Parts: sequence; C-alpha cells; structure tokens
Amino acid sequence: MDLAVAAVAPAALALDKHPALIVAVSGKTLSAGATALDAASEGALAMALAHAGFDGKAGQTLPLYSLPGIKAGLVLVVGTGALPDSGELSLQVWHKVALASVKAVPGKIGKALSTLAELPVAGSSLASRISDLARFALEASYRFDNYKSKKPEAGDLLARLTLAIADKAELKIAKDALIWGQCIGTGQSFARDLGNQPPNVAYPGYLSEMARALGDDGSVSVDVLGEAEMHKLGMHCLLSVSAGSAHEAQLVTMTYNGGKAKDAPVVLVGKGITFDTGGISLKPGAGMDEMKYDMCGAASVLGVMAAIKLAKLKLNVVGVIACAENMPSGTATRPGDIVKTMSGQTVEILNTDAEGRLVLCDALTYVERFKPAAVVDIATLTGACVVALGKVASGLFSTQDALADELLAAGQRVDDRAWRMPVWDDYQELLDSPFADIANIGGPTAGSITAACYLARFTKAYPWAHLDIAGTAWLSGAQKGSTGRPVPLLLEFLRARAAV
Repeated sequence: MDLAVAAVAPAALALDKHPALIVAVSGKTLSAGATALDAASEGALAMALAHAGFDGKAGQTLPLYSLPGIKAGLVLVVGTGALPDSGELSLQVWHKVALASVKAVPGKIGKALSTLAELPVAGSSLASRISDLARFALEASYRFDNYKSKKPEAGDLLARLTLAIADKAELKIAKDALIWGQCIGTGQSFARDLGNQPPNVAYPGYLSEMARALGDDGSVSVDVLGEAEMHKLGMHCLLSVSAGSAHEAQLVTMTYNGGKAKDAPVVLVGKGITFDTGGISLKPGAGMDEMKYDMCGAASVLGVMAAIKLAKLKLNVVGVIACAENMPSGTATRPGDIVKTMSGQTVEILNTDAEGRLVLCDALTYVERFKPAAVVDIATLTGACVVALGKVASGLFSTQDALADELLAAGQRVDDRAWRMPVWDDYQELLDSPFADIANIGGPTAGSITAACYLARFTKAYPWAHLDIAGTAWLSGAQKGSTGRPVPLLLEFLRARAAV
C-alpha cells in the first residue's frame, strides 16, 4: 500500500477527488470531518447513520455510498466509541479504530483519504498520530500468500491511502512522521514475513542470508559465524542445541553506525530457533507446527535493523541473532549432559526443550566485546510467560530500573506494551545443580522468572533487559500468524535514545 499526507481542511472534504473518504463518529458525536460532510450533504450523512442504527462503537464501520453534495462515491464512517471524560481516545481504541477503517475500505475503490488524524488521542501529537496511522495501515493491509497457488487479485487490497491534516503549515512535520511510521510498518512486516516462512525454508542459514541482504548497500555490516568459529570461541552451550540438526547453527552480527564514532552501541540479541521440536525432551505433536515461530526474537531484530536502515536513525545499533534448529537425533544433546558456556560457567541440561536460554547465554557473553550502552534480548522463551500475560503484553525483565522504564514507556507510546516481572536473587537458588554451576531449568514454578534469572548470570558486564515474547510474537488458531511484535516497541525505544 502506498501512503501519503495531504493538507485538506474539513470544509474542502466534500469536493475532494478521492473516491473514498474515511471519517469518524464518537458514539453519536460526529468528528469535524464527518460534520463537514453532513453539512455538505444537507444532513444526509446523519440521517443515514440514524436509519442504519449506527451507534459508533469502537471499530464499527458503515459504508455510505453516493451521498448528495459529496464528490467521493464512498464515505466510510468508523466508530470510536463515546469519548471518555478525558475527551481523548486510549491508544488501544485508537489502534482498533485505525485497523478497522483500513480493512473496511473495499480494495476495488483504489484510493482513499482518511481524516482520522484529527481525532484526540491520549498523549499524542499530530506527528505521532500520522506515524501511528501509517504503521497501522501497513499492519491492516499485511498479507502472507507466498505459498498460495492462487494469489488474491490486486483489487482486493487498497492501493493508496492519503492521511489528511487540516493545517498546511504542519505538512512538513506530518510528512516526516509518515516516513517514520512507514519505517516501523516495513520493519514489522519484514519480521512477520520471516516468522511466517515454513521451517523447511527458514532454517538458520536462511536467516543469515536475510541479514546479508540487509547489508547489500553497505549501510549495515554483517558478520556470520559458523559452528567451527563458535567452537573455537567456546560457545558449547549454543552448539549443544544444534547438535541434533542437519542444519548448521549461525551467529549473525549486524552493525549499524548511525551515531557518533565513539558512542557505545545499543545491542539487540534475538533468539533464532528456526524450529523447536524440543529435542530429546520432545514436545507434544499437537500444535508443534507453531514452533516455526520460535525464531521470532531473531525476526524482530532483523525487522528493527531493516527499519533503522531506512530511517537513517542517528544511533549506533548492533543486532545479534543466535540461530539454530532444535532436533532429536543420534547426535542430539541428552537430558543430563553438562556443557561449558563461552563465559566458562558449566550448565547441566535437564530439559532440552529449554533451549532458548542455551543459545542466548553464549550470545550474551559474545556481545561484551561491543562494550554496549545497553543490551536487550528478545526471545519466545517460556510458555510460563504466556500463562502469566497471555497475548496482550510481553514480559519484561531487567536488573536496571532506568532501562526497564525506557522500554515500558516505549511500549506504552506505540501500543506494543510490556509488563515488568522480577529478576530477584531469591529465585536463583531454583537453578542450583549438584553437578554443574547452573541447571537450565528451575522446576515447575516461576518458569519465566527462572529463565530470566538464568540469562542474568551472563549479563554482569552491561545494562541488560530481557523481553519474553512467547505470548505476543504470534497468534494461534484459524488466523494464526506472526505479529511482528515487539518491533514497534524496540524502534520507539531506539528513536527515543537517538533523540537524547
């Protein structure tokens, strides 16, 4: 979908040449754009809403065709729900309304003009609303049909959406915001594409190829370590996960230098288990197809790197993805095996299905060489986090309050929320092993916390946070698919750091 911004005052909407217009109704109250169209149609718009019983609930839409006095053939009305006492929509309602408006415009219309940027949204500016509308439009129009023998016709999707602002003086601000929103949407779509790829395509080497493609223009430098190089570095914990697979593990580093040469980089570390059978600790067969999404942490890092490259973000960022396939075979790691990490600590592997922390701990040691300003790892790490937080919020774990607060605030601003969980030393004893320095699981309780506590043992050299995205990275069921989260959260976090 192509996106644009135009200065169109409400009074000029009736004569606008777009074949479709999108306006809002808050409960029974018409927005400024809807009020202008109602006046131009001599009350026909309000009368049509009344006859249809339209009550303006959040996300409710109603197409109105051929209203008198209005040049556009279609006026799409979208409800926001009644405004709360604050007079502003919540970010969650705003997100829902924006998605519904794009999905409801018939693709055959071709082009549409949206007036939703005029809506009052809590904590927002015009720039943030334009940015939001751009990325929400790309989210709403996303399709993954690479493997469909019959592709949807081009007319099924809206070709172009223009976002209207009332004041021409703010056009430059709006255009800049549109570009940032497109960058977020593009990065999120890239992450979704990677997550949705089948595991016979998206093996570890495929992810390294995608990283190399990001570096084709020289804006991102890419380095890939194979198993021989990792063995020399002592990354035996990471290699234990790929021991049963025919596909070689990969450790991929992407370096983007958008800041000053001497500035310490922010490092993102993504878990890239391209398929997780559980290894010898085999998972149940039902739903195992969804274990192709166990690389969504790595996909989110790739999506972020793609976006900051497009945005030319003024910040130094290093993205590291630890990629492996966890398979059972005669060479696979067994429960009870003890391996040495790159840090020198030894790990008793009690469950080979707790493999994400095994690849991450070596990657987290590896990134010490970059002398990072902060490290954030992103992983579909634990089912326990899904039980705790469901599909709404990602789990956030950090031993640094300031870094945690930055990430929480970023998630709130872009409606890609996280919820902070403890990483208290009280939980560390659950990881005690009689035979090694640490066990890779901590028993039946506090599973997401003990996983984070395990990772914390490898992050003493820098400020660190961990995002457990097991509940938010993909959706199950008939509409299953990758969500591209937490790409928006991470990009807002980086944007705020670059601004400082």
